Amino acid sequence: MIEPEQVLNQSEVPVPSNVYSKKIRQKTGKVEWLHKALIVLVLIGLIIGIVLPLVELLFVALEKDGEFVGLANFIHYFQTPSLVQSIYNTLSVSLITGVISVVLAFFYAYALTRTNIRWKSFFKYIAFLPLFAPTMMHGIALIYLFGNKGVITTGFFGFIEKVTGLNLAVDINLYGPLGIIISEVIYTFPQAFLILMVAIAVTDYRLYEAADTLGASKLKKFFTVTVPSIKYGLVSAFFVAFILSFTDFGAPKVVGGHYNVLATDIYKQVVGQQNLSMGSTVGIILIIPALIAFIADRMIQRKQSSAFSSKSVGYQIKKNNLRDRLYFVYCLIISVGVLSLIGSVLVAALVKVWPYDFSLTFEHLTFKNVAGNGLQPYFNSIFVSLITAVLGTIVIFIGAYLIEKSRFMKLTRQVSYFLSILPLALPGLVIGLAYIFFFNKPEFQIPFIGMTVVNPFQSLYGTFMIIVIANIIHFYSVNLITATTALKKLDKEFEPVSESMNIPFYKTFAGVTVPMSLPAILEMGIYLFVNSMTTISAVIFLYTADTKLASISIVNMTDAGDTAPAAAMSIIIVLTNIIVRVVYEFATKKIRKRTQAWQQR
Repeated sequence: MIEPEQVLNQSEVPVPSNVYSKKIRQKTGKVEWLHKALIVLVLIGLIIGIVLPLVELLFVALEKDGEFVGLANFIHYFQTPSLVQSIYNTLSVSLITGVISVVLAFFYAYALTRTNIRWKSFFKYIAFLPLFAPTMMHGIALIYLFGNKGVITTGFFGFIEKVTGLNLAVDINLYGPLGIIISEVIYTFPQAFLILMVAIAVTDYRLYEAADTLGASKLKKFFTVTVPSIKYGLVSAFFVAFILSFTDFGAPKVVGGHYNVLATDIYKQVVGQQNLSMGSTVGIILIIPALIAFIADRMIQRKQSSAFSSKSVGYQIKKNNLRDRLYFVYCLIISVGVLSLIGSVLVAALVKVWPYDFSLTFEHLTFKNVAGNGLQPYFNSIFVSLITAVLGTIVIFIGAYLIEKSRFMKLTRQVSYFLSILPLALPGLVIGLAYIFFFNKPEFQIPFIGMTVVNPFQSLYGTFMIIVIANIIHFYSVNLITATTALKKLDKEFEPVSESMNIPFYKTFAGVTVPMSLPAILEMGIYLFVNSMTTISAVIFLYTADTKLASISIVNMTDAGDTAPAAAMSIIIVLTNIIVRVVYEFATKKIRKRTQAWQQR
């Protein structure tokens, strides 16, 4: 029998230093250096894709006719009343849009999570339809419904008056703040709805049981339980709607009229007046409120504590026929509104001359003799969206893995995470404008050294690749959050255990992390594809005659007065995104079920 003293004596025997030296060198050798090099590479990529273009944009804003003028452009901007008015216009439109979107989305989300209404799946899918369309399509739809020759403004083209004798024609001043606000509400409603639906769904039902015990009325419970439990979701939804509306270009371009906002000011300064310095100045100004709203949103999210724990009880929906009828009618009205917008654009794309000749035709779908250059922009969009989806998903997920799962170079990873989240506050127009100056510059002057170096990225300018890079950066933050959320669900012990077994991190990544995170990876890919098909602002300054996209052709066609072909291209984009989404859902159903089986208990 071995005595305890013998064990203690053996443990005190010194072990030669060279016994485990080979194992230590294997674990901290080439694999770790590769790991660190990849982390540094992620940071360098973010600096090149985000920081350097923004710095170049700032330099251009501080210049005039190639000479440094300091803050002269900013002073001139704030001394020009017409330009300053754009700030007030943008702020007022965005604030009103945020409030209306949150209110409409709250009751819609409440109906789908707290009532027993029918057609819940139908209403949910309808709410997401605006995400599949370019923002300019919302403006085009409003023109066909509420424009001078719109369905509503003419009383269904005088049909109702002929049948009933009632003149229901109305005069609506669509072009201006009203049209922009309606378009932006349509654009931001799905985003706010998604946030609020998640927030409402995770409320602990025990709070309502306690309120019932205390005899609280329904109104009292709403303001003391429901609203406080989702207050962070409400604020977050408002800020998201505000930022999206504040930075949007498509809707103001179509229905803005003479009502200028910051996004259209940038376009006018750069494209209309070729004043790149003032365009850059407006771009910097556009960033500031969006960045403030973004920071406020992040601070509020940090304060948010978990509202749903393992001890929480899911909400129990009580039977209430009157409530269900009212919410059903509400959801039906919202859904009819969304479908009416899409339907009006579809009809306009399939009739000869709106509203004079409603004969069926497919002529507008050929895009002949219009400013859109035929169907080539559509095929370009498919190509760019596929490349963005594949390349963007790979780059973003690997970057998220290195930031989230690595256990060294903490400061580098923190800086990388900050830069990864930053694009959420950057308007697409600013990204596109910054890329013009950075990627088209032949050489760079290194400060304090006086050395001039050739720009190695200039060859990307005017190619599809610069558009792909702009799209990836533009949608980087949302996908990074998706990836990190999926990675946080995985056991933290995978990496340490693999390391203790001398298994390189890249084998763990390929064999464990990727398969278990596959649903999130696939969702990232489809998100990048859909948004690349619909985006306008991020690529409006980057396309050439050979790289024109479908969304850009819509801008060109509306500028040229070819509204029906623009509507046709919008419908093609919407149908493409819907088909891709449906195929994705069916094709990945078994994959998601198999890869998520480990979460079932």
